[in-house]
Amino acid sequence: MSAERKVAIVTGAGQGIGKAAAHALLADGWTVVFSGRRRETLEAAIAEAGAGDETAIAVPCDVGKPDDVAALFAATGEAFGRLDLLFNNAGISAPAVPLEELRFAKWQQVVDTNLTGVFLCTQEAFRMMKAQEPMGGRIINNGSISAHVPRPHSAPYTSTKHAVTGLTRSTSLDGRRYNVACGQIDVGNAATEMTQRMSQGVPQADGSIASEATMNVGNVADAVVYMARLPLDANVQFMTVMATKMPFIGRG
Repeated sequence: MSAERKVAIVTGAGQGIGKAAAHALLADGWTVVFSGRRRETLEAAIAEAGAGDETAIAVPCDVGKPDDVAALFAATGEAFGRLDLLFNNAGISAPAVPLEELRFAKWQQVVDTNLTGVFLCTQEAFRMMKAQEPMGGRIINNGSISAHVPRPHSAPYTSTKHAVTGLTRSTSLDGRRYNVACGQIDVGNAATEMTQRMSQGVPQADGSIASEATMNVGNVADAVVYMARLPLDANVQFMTVMATKMPFIGRG
């Protein structure tokens, strides 16, 4: 590996925001570990970027499982020797059903991925970043607009994204002694596979169904690269990147 190339892990890198961010980091000169549940999806994302084994590898991982996460970071260290950036992007949602009808198993699945997964990856990143030379690195958490306000029938997703904000703050504070910077990017209506339904109409707070504006996912990827490029003595603590006309600001 070239001494100039920094090393990043991107979770949920097989599609959507994760894939766009991983591709943007590669284009910016990073070496990237693509992580996600399905190897074939990760390998397809790497092939789409035209990257070779020296700059990109696929490591399947369920971030909610401690053994998987430990193996992900071990594989990164074995392949590239250090870690400069972790983008905690992997996340799932639950069916949009009334809170009282949500199955506990689905609640637990969302918590395991969106919150416990971020914690487990952060914990391993700390261990790796504090032990390497030079010490330190950066962690970026994907918080989502749901870290601020909920959509109807979104208790599991919204709860975990609010919790990610608390974890971001704690990580930022606890990371100071190790030269680990941590920030959060809150994304609203990036056009991905997960947001295709926006154009057909989604439930609003007043009970109506309305289509919502979206933005190119490349805007999010560019923001992640900006945050990643900063020297470790500077940090974007929180950044919101959203479709300008989505119903977030104001009363509708």
